[in-house]
Amino acid sequence: MVVQKKESVFNTLNECEVEDITLEFFYKPHTITLLILSIIGVILMSFIRDDKSIDSNICAGIWCVIFFLILVSLLAFPNGPFVRPHPAVWRMVFGLSVLYSLTLLFLLFQKYETIKGMILWLDPNLKDFRIDMDKEYGVNCSDISVEKFWAHLDVFAAGHFFGWVSKAILVRHYGILWSMSMMWEFTEVMFSHLLPNFKECWWDAWILDVLLCNGFGIWVGMKICKMLEMRDYNWPGIKDIDTTKGKIKRAALQFTPASWTPVRWLDPNSSYMRFFSVCQMVIMWQVSELNTFFLKHIFEMPPSHPLVVGRLFFLSIVVAPSTRQYYTYVTDPNCKRLGTQCWVYAVIMVTESLLCIKNGKELFQQTEIFNISVWLMIMLFFSVVSVLGFWQADWLTGKKFDADVVPNSISNDSNVEEDYKTSKSKTL
Repeated sequence: MVVQKKESVFNTLNECEVEDITLEFFYKPHTITLLILSIIGVILMSFIRDDKSIDSNICAGIWCVIFFLILVSLLAFPNGPFVRPHPAVWRMVFGLSVLYSLTLLFLLFQKYETIKGMILWLDPNLKDFRIDMDKEYGVNCSDISVEKFWAHLDVFAAGHFFGWVSKAILVRHYGILWSMSMMWEFTEVMFSHLLPNFKECWWDAWILDVLLCNGFGIWVGMKICKMLEMRDYNWPGIKDIDTTKGKIKRAALQFTPASWTPVRWLDPNSSYMRFFSVCQMVIMWQVSELNTFFLKHIFEMPPSHPLVVGRLFFLSIVVAPSTRQYYTYVTDPNCKRLGTQCWVYAVIMVTESLLCIKNGKELFQQTEIFNISVWLMIMLFFSVVSVLGFWQADWLTGKKFDADVVPNSISNDSNVEEDYKTSKSKTL
């Protein structure tokens, strides 16, 4: 029975099933139909299209590979922990994350000139771009005016805000979120000798970033979580709704979570392994953020480039099921295996870091060992102390559950509270 329960937890986490299906057509495999249509499409595109251009041929081949990988993802890959708006969406996300991780592994064995040539092949306009053309923020910091303050509220400030809204919806813990926000500002200071755009005025870093953009984003994200927690998750079938307006509303609500389950990252009586797992998540989040800036700096791309923006948008989607799977692995003693999406995301994060280290030799030769050593000590100390503080706060208050909630597409988990009570004895 215990073995079956452990396997059931992992299967539910990795292959969540849809309940109460009303439109069966959208949940049938359609394997034969997909096979026939894909073969017809390949025949038409490979024999009818003009193949005189080598670049066009390579591009068409790449798109065909991506298309068939998405088809295989739809047919064979796991759903993951979510079923909204449709399990097929999360299968495609998993398939594309596998493709991205394999691409990174391939690039890891190439020379810098080869990788740079691939990027220039994708976008020849980058040939004339140099990273020192980036906007500088840490200039004339003593000159504080309303005009200068307003000028810093650019598209990147909006990116800060919406980024922290999404992080709040994923992590759902005020203490952990504020720790990550302040630790990131220390990270920017310690790496500013390597990345010039990390040099910011004190009021830009601590007022605009931490208090306004990050802080307001965290607050909005937590309010969204609280609002969704109070909703009644009773989903009538679209066929059971009589009015057209009601059907449209039900279709729109398909893009919201199927249910919400109260959870907690830190339990007053949980094991030290759970404590260190939360610390590990805080540090790894910093590493993942650093990868973004080092990749665009080493391979010289502007922050607004489609490759940079597309990567950020894609990983923000990948990290949603990854965080859910990591949370369950850390807090549920019956889950002994890490979810597949979280595993692939870990490969992506590590490979990106290795790619930066290998191709940024000239940049890292300028590294100030003192700064990096201080950064490592601050990250370890601050993550341990902050998480320990939240842990002890829970112990002092004796709360049964946090007010924080996590989106969960598993609507039939009737033993949630019992499972989280047993999580106090979690050992990895």
